Amino acid sequence: MTARPARKSTAQLQAACDKFNAAHQVGAAVRVELDGGDIRETITTSEAQVLSGHTAVIWLDGIRGCYDLERVTPQATASTAAGSPP
Repeated sequence: MTARPARKSTAQLQAACDKFNAAHQVGAAVRVELDGGDIRETITTSEAQVLSGHTAVIWLDGIRGCYDLERVTPQATASTAAGSPP
């Protein structure tokens, strides 16, 4: 049996949200790993936030409910993909 990873503190979760929000505005293009393992491209519809003190989450366009921020990967925009500063 494998051990579960240590639970993150509320401060660690908030720091992850703050870092994501500082780097990405609402409407940012992202990829999310859905519950079944499929990857979907979408955009954010909220800022990242701590849900009930236990999970950093974000709401996404076209997806019901919120998703764990650890399952969301921001996508490079045309300007960052070309090497320009964001």
